[in-house]
Amino acid sequence: MRSSDLSSVLPSVLPQTGHPAIDWAARHMPLLDASFADVGHLFDGLHLGVSIHVEPKTAVLCRRLLAAGARVTITGNIGTTVPDTVEALRDLGATVLGARDDTPAQRAGHLEQILAAEPDLILDNGGDLITRLTQGAPRSPRFLGATEETTTGGLRLRQLPSPPGFPVVVINDSRLKLLVENEFGVGQSIVQGFMNATNLMVPGARAGVVGYGPCGKGVADTLRALGARVTVAELDPFRALDALLRGHEVADLPDLLAACDIVFLATGARDVIGTAELEHLRDGAVLAGVGHEGREIDRAALAAATAETARLSAAGQDRDARVLYRLRDGREIVLLHDTHMLNLTAASGNPIQAMDLGFALQARSLAAIVAGQAGPAGVSAVPEPVDRVLATSLVVLLSGRR
Repeated sequence: MRSSDLSSVLPSVLPQTGHPAIDWAARHMPLLDASFADVGHLFDGLHLGVSIHVEPKTAVLCRRLLAAGARVTITGNIGTTVPDTVEALRDLGATVLGARDDTPAQRAGHLEQILAAEPDLILDNGGDLITRLTQGAPRSPRFLGATEETTTGGLRLRQLPSPPGFPVVVINDSRLKLLVENEFGVGQSIVQGFMNATNLMVPGARAGVVGYGPCGKGVADTLRALGARVTVAELDPFRALDALLRGHEVADLPDLLAACDIVFLATGARDVIGTAELEHLRDGAVLAGVGHEGREIDRAALAAATAETARLSAAGQDRDARVLYRLRDGREIVLLHDTHMLNLTAASGNPIQAMDLGFALQARSLAAIVAGQAGPAGVSAVPEPVDRVLATSLVVLLSGRR
């Protein structure tokens, strides 16, 4: 697609749905519009199985797929499904499984239902569907391949005993997505979620960010821009140097935990905060999750260190919006939304324009799989021509030269 093609697809050519949040998102997703104008015909007659956060921006992608002639069966992640988006998607013709309060067992059942329907393409978020396919789950005779949205999922798939026997494109391996969505989009939306969940001031706050990958960088830089005093803990010396050069303090994890009132967990790893680390947490510290799984605290260690808990959630908030843990030594810490992704549990997800890019990458990568242009079986990055097309288009849009 040439950058000049953008002018022919703005605004969206689809009629209004009558669902305000979806219609608002659709008005600001021109890259997705342009992508479907270019490759949408490839989805006609295909069945897509989707596991991703069910919220208005996702609905815009699903609506485009349905309008292109595809069937869509979708389930969300735990705690991030928006109820009225579920109903809107069903009205549009998608099969939606699950609800916001699904348990892990219920969600596992929905994943099995999707695979039992034998879709032709998979759009995954965390690697759950793709992992099941590699373990012998039923597969359509004409199954083509899959995309994986997250870095967490990409790492998981690359650690499988043997690579998938079909093409898998990891969207977060896109340089473009790492910059626009993970760094700038996640930074804004996580801090917004923190403010929504706590009503606390950011200026002057002593904030710690554990992990300085693209998402952690975005959170740290956004906090600092709002006036917080930011400390970063990062094992990679190059990333630690980057944090220093951007004006952040850099410290070992125990020192960060002892000094900071707010701690954002952005490593994407499990059990980063264990028994030893819990002992260093400052009394009154508030912990928030940035990564996909919300498992950076060792739950067994936290349970062993806890004397009692109390819910501090306000009326209208989720029950786990603010949970106080009174530790056996008398210190108190607060977990926000059980450290699940704060931008989705306490805000509206990543900004629309960031998700416009992410879903345009999804659409074009899925289309590349259909067209046999995504490379051989196994896990790979977004095809370079896809990144280049969208980077060029985004420069055109942001510079006002459309």
